[in-house]
Amino acid sequence: MTPANLAEAVLAAAHAVFARRGLDPSVLPESVALERPRNPEHGDYASTIALQLSKRVGVPPRDLAAALAEELGRTPGVKSVEIAGPGFLNLRLDPAAAGQLAREVVQAGQAYGSSDRLTGQRVNLEFVSANPTGPIHLGHTRWAAVGDSLRRILAKAGAEVTSEHYVNDAGVQIERFGRSLYAAARGEPTPEDGYPGEYVTEIATRVVAERPDVFDLPADEAMIVFQDRGYHLMLDEMRASLERFGVHFDVWFSERTLHSSGAVEHALGRLREQGHVYDADGAIWLRTTDFGDDKDRVLIRSNGELTYFAADSAYYINKRERGFDKCVYLLGADHHGYVNRLRAIAACAGDDPDFNIEILIGQLVNLVRNGVPVRLSKRAGNIITLDDIVDAVGVDAARYSLARSSTDSPLTLDIDEITKNSNDNPVHYVRYAHARIASLLRYAVDLGVTRGDDFDPGLLSHAKENELIKTLGEFPGVVATAAELREPHRIARYLEELAGTYHRFYDACRVLPVGDEPATDLTRARLWLVEASRIVLANGLALLGVSAPERM
Repeated sequence: MTPANLAEAVLAAAHAVFARRGLDPSVLPESVALERPRNPEHGDYASTIALQLSKRVGVPPRDLAAALAEELGRTPGVKSVEIAGPGFLNLRLDPAAAGQLAREVVQAGQAYGSSDRLTGQRVNLEFVSANPTGPIHLGHTRWAAVGDSLRRILAKAGAEVTSEHYVNDAGVQIERFGRSLYAAARGEPTPEDGYPGEYVTEIATRVVAERPDVFDLPADEAMIVFQDRGYHLMLDEMRASLERFGVHFDVWFSERTLHSSGAVEHALGRLREQGHVYDADGAIWLRTTDFGDDKDRVLIRSNGELTYFAADSAYYINKRERGFDKCVYLLGADHHGYVNRLRAIAACAGDDPDFNIEILIGQLVNLVRNGVPVRLSKRAGNIITLDDIVDAVGVDAARYSLARSSTDSPLTLDIDEITKNSNDNPVHYVRYAHARIASLLRYAVDLGVTRGDDFDPGLLSHAKENELIKTLGEFPGVVATAAELREPHRIARYLEELAGTYHRFYDACRVLPVGDEPATDLTRARLWLVEASRIVLANGLALLGVSAPERM
């Protein structure tokens, strides 16, 4: 029996009790949450439903708990129900019902952990969105790991997700990049407001190789060649780095298309129709202060130039008109001031900023070796790049380590710590649990022992088996919660708990026969439980974009 099945049984019992007593069923919740008591002596699961409902129906909580306990006691698979304190329900499952979970996990395979919690939601998930003027740096890399993990988790919870990278290719930074390339190609110093680093020279050299006639052009035309071709070459490098990191975007959205397609003018017209656009001092403004912004924002300057805010407004409206219910932005710590203005755009467009738009702000990340900051990238000049990180620690260690902490907090990664083969290293600890299981299953094949087509779940009655089964049963709920709260780190922390629980089970419960001992029904039952553990570890690591090794 899964926690979800048990929760449904608790709710069904409540409906039965309410019907029998003539109580108002409208106060019953749509779903029931169960908790795992810290002390196993308090049962397998606990519910506070009697405490929650007693005031609403005027029945003492212990009386209501007693009625629920009596009803639940008749539920197949429920071994016992005890009332604790003012009205807590402590529930125990019989081993056969609990052990049945191993069969459900194995039969579900890669689908285990999926839910329909977010079914029907169309989500546009924008992250990284680095300027195409340099390599992906360390800050972007954190969002690459977190954003791609969140994409996988949202989809697992039933949402229809489109991952999107916004390409800022219409601003002055592209012009500065073009001037930097032009100067590098001519062997001149980097312009004062330009971009340093060996990568600029590398790209400039590639542009010249593609267009050997570029210096035969007038300077302004040559600059355009460097600007346009250089930006596309940089974008190709960014894509390659992200793909190497296991991050694939469904959409690379060009800011230029907002202008060339008339999307900006269309958006400004829609905002004006909503009554939030006004003219003042020769400029055109959006009255964002009506919706929590600290000041109104200029859309078109008095000289006729469009602002970045105009493009931001058009981009949001474009996303909504593409059919997305929720527009989720993952932004760096330096974009904290964007929160209110982006929410104001949604409100000015006639949307609900509490539903249609979400802005997640991630804090800074630092890379050290033995507590000493890592040297800056020679190629990139003054930054650490995604490729530097992958070269130093590998994709798996980088992705896991960047995703396992809440983005609300600054993060410092020690290269030596996250690459050492030690149980003190979380990524090694979790991946080793999967490899340990794979090794056991290979040895079982060598012994000629298989789990067979079926097993007796009632044999899985050891305390450590019960602990492992309960932990496996929590995975779908953890995934759904991580999706709803936009917190991929919950998956990592769960996997660490599961790895520890599995290791304790393995140390206490011998799985395979020794010497001339024959395989027994208990052997086969435990192999089902071991395979279920392997599946959940693999499924969880896949949500983080981390490989589940067969050998380590």
